[in-house]
Amino acid sequence: MNTDPCVHCGFCLPTCASYRVLGTEMDSPRGRIYTLKAIANGELSLDATVAKHFDSCLGCLACVTACPSGVRYDQLIEATRPQLNAPELRSSAQQAFRKLLFALLPYPARLRALLTPLRLYAGTPLQALARRSGITRLFGPQLEALDQLLPPLPPASFRDDFPLVVPAQGPRRARVGLVLGCVQRLFDPAVNQAAVQVLSANGIEVVIPPSQGCCGAVTHHQGELSQTNELAIGLIQSFEAVVGPGKPAGAGPLDAVLVAASGCGHTMKAYGRLTGSSFSAPVADIQEFLAELGLSQPFLAALKPLTHADGEPASAKRPLQLAYHDACHMLHGQGISSQPRALLNAIPHIQLREATEAGVCCGSAGIYNLVQPEEAAALGQLKAKDLAGTGAELAVSANIGCSLQIRRHLQELPQPIPVLHPMQLLEQSYSG
Repeated sequence: MNTDPCVHCGFCLPTCASYRVLGTEMDSPRGRIYTLKAIANGELSLDATVAKHFDSCLGCLACVTACPSGVRYDQLIEATRPQLNAPELRSSAQQAFRKLLFALLPYPARLRALLTPLRLYAGTPLQALARRSGITRLFGPQLEALDQLLPPLPPASFRDDFPLVVPAQGPRRARVGLVLGCVQRLFDPAVNQAAVQVLSANGIEVVIPPSQGCCGAVTHHQGELSQTNELAIGLIQSFEAVVGPGKPAGAGPLDAVLVAASGCGHTMKAYGRLTGSSFSAPVADIQEFLAELGLSQPFLAALKPLTHADGEPASAKRPLQLAYHDACHMLHGQGISSQPRALLNAIPHIQLREATEAGVCCGSAGIYNLVQPEEAAALGQLKAKDLAGTGAELAVSANIGCSLQIRRHLQELPQPIPVLHPMQLLEQSYSG
């Protein structure tokens, strides 16, 4: 690991989410680089105390964007993560909780089995009562955080109703594969439904392998290399099993493999480096792909104004105000910023409001808001106030973890606002 380019200028400090809430040098990119140098020189050992300062890192990559010296802190922290999984560096309770998360979150069938009995609780007055009474705090901060993030669970959360191939409407302009994700398909299934409808309406044929699993992002971001490799290979194989000569989705190659969650896209784009294998087509975020291809003329012509909360359609005199949230693994990890805004601006009579600190992490960061709930909550509160402070009527996020995190903390404000994915807004505008 090359830490030499770091000149300790401090440009990373204002952008670092962990430094914002903890305020200690050891919990900043610069401090962690100092630590890595000391470990490499034999001046310091990686013990449980030192490991905590690396565990406090969200991996948001904002420091990489901010660094004038080109320090690849993303590569440094990625190389360090696997070392942090040594059993002596975390308590037995911490290890057990992480093992539980990694045994559930990347496996939709297991997660659905666990969530089935919670359908009568999630999003109901019973859950609201449990939160108000404080009874959820009795189970500890991590399980309380799980409850706080648990959304209502509609019937669509427990089944994948998509056909193997969704045909393009009108002349076919492209043929793509779609990764449904694991958490997204359960906790916000409307996003994938909207994504499929928007793609099809733009003349794009969509292939959706029924056996697909997790992309491995949740384990990749925590240095669980073996499990990440296994999940990645499994996802690649699920596409290979259905696309090609004599296979059920047809012989035609895919132009791209798309995903509507930026954390997933960041990991999937690194498959070649992580696993030595990759899809037969390039990986792209759905917004990145649509912006490059361009929305079709029939789709653009069909877009109608969205409605305000009072039911009045947006107009030039009274546009609908949207606050777009830049997810870290999209903005800093993939360099995607203008494309989502361009797509949203295609909707008639919307006005984008920019957050004051758009590049600062919301505190979701994969499982960070579950394993570091206090720090994550502080960041979530800052982000919610920032987005609400724009005066927007809706917040827009293109990453499932961010959406869950921001929704949670917006609900704590006197006037909470909804959080939707850009694909949902495009679909609503198209369907009228």
